[in-house]
Amino acid sequence: MIEIRKILDKRGLKEFIQFRYDLYKNDPHDVPYLFSDEMFTLSKDKNASFDDCEADYFMAWRDGKPVGRVAAIINHKANERWNNKEVRFGWFDFIDDIEVSKALLQTVAEWGRERGMDSMIGPIGFADTDREGMLIEGFEEYSTAYANYNYPYYPQHMEKLGGFVKDNDYVQCLVKIPDQVPEKFDKIADLAAKRFHLKVKKLSRNELMKKGFGHEVFNILNITYQNLYGFSKLNDRKVNQLVEQYIRIADLNLVSIIVDGNQNDKMVGFGITFPSLSKAQRKLKNGRLFPFGWVGMLDAIKWHHSEFVDMLLIGVLPEYRRKGANALIFRDLIEQYNRYGFKYAEAMQQMETNEGILSNWEYFDSRINRRLRCYKKVISDK
Repeated sequence: MIEIRKILDKRGLKEFIQFRYDLYKNDPHDVPYLFSDEMFTLSKDKNASFDDCEADYFMAWRDGKPVGRVAAIINHKANERWNNKEVRFGWFDFIDDIEVSKALLQTVAEWGRERGMDSMIGPIGFADTDREGMLIEGFEEYSTAYANYNYPYYPQHMEKLGGFVKDNDYVQCLVKIPDQVPEKFDKIADLAAKRFHLKVKKLSRNELMKKGFGHEVFNILNITYQNLYGFSKLNDRKVNQLVEQYIRIADLNLVSIIVDGNQNDKMVGFGITFPSLSKAQRKLKNGRLFPFGWVGMLDAIKWHHSEFVDMLLIGVLPEYRRKGANALIFRDLIEQYNRYGFKYAEAMQQMETNEGILSNWEYFDSRINRRLRCYKKVISDK
């Protein structure tokens, strides 16, 4: 018999997080998420996403052993933005037993109905900066530190459970970094500089952390991502946390800022990329940095001992996309990648319908190496 237990305290939350490490400990393709990051994200008294969200966490138990977990989330700001009544499910992991996955999702549906929701979507987190989607293609690929990874039986369960339909697909691309900037990008970047006075500006950490430029990055993200699936505007406290999370440890050579020289160097676009942490995180025991895991992470971040770089966030204000700002970002980053000796870039999740972004990869030796899906199901009693 399956028993569903609500997480009520910090000890339970640690068990909730630990479940995934135990489930995937023998999977060679999995990258363990950092335990400290998971604790922060799921802690209601720390994560600024809870200014706009409410959530509860549940675990499934059988014969005294944990067999699954799920988070039930309502993002009130997103529901208001999209005029929806959706409950989200995330942090959804389970053994290969249909009764377990069914019980967990039924719990989310009931939790959502009690709060007036009429449909459920997921896997999806609190904010667009959280991991989204269930892996449905690319199980043979090594996963990344910033995207969901799951066993192949997960989407099989979604099909068997019934009522769940595709709501949105994301794709990830693996891009071979060219020795030289593609000629088309080079020409467009030159034109952007000469005709529109756009330029790459390398900012100091002090400028990004203390003088507001880091916040401006995420203000641009709020504008450029506003029409993407499930997005809701990041509040000021969440922006502060993201600046701390990304900017404080970033190699600023791998951060490309585009400014408009005609507008007193107004920031109009950005690209945030990181050396891949996947190899280092695969060596972590249960996602812990201590006592020795921090050495490999520092090696990846500071000394770039990896052939891979992760392209995390790229955004350009709509009115500058046709002025070549994207080309300036790519030219700058390719030059930096070659300087560091990176061979491949992982382009993080992009909606399969986002032709503007996906068309960029046509000029590179690239391939779609993963596909992730968000599902939807009507849960209204009507």
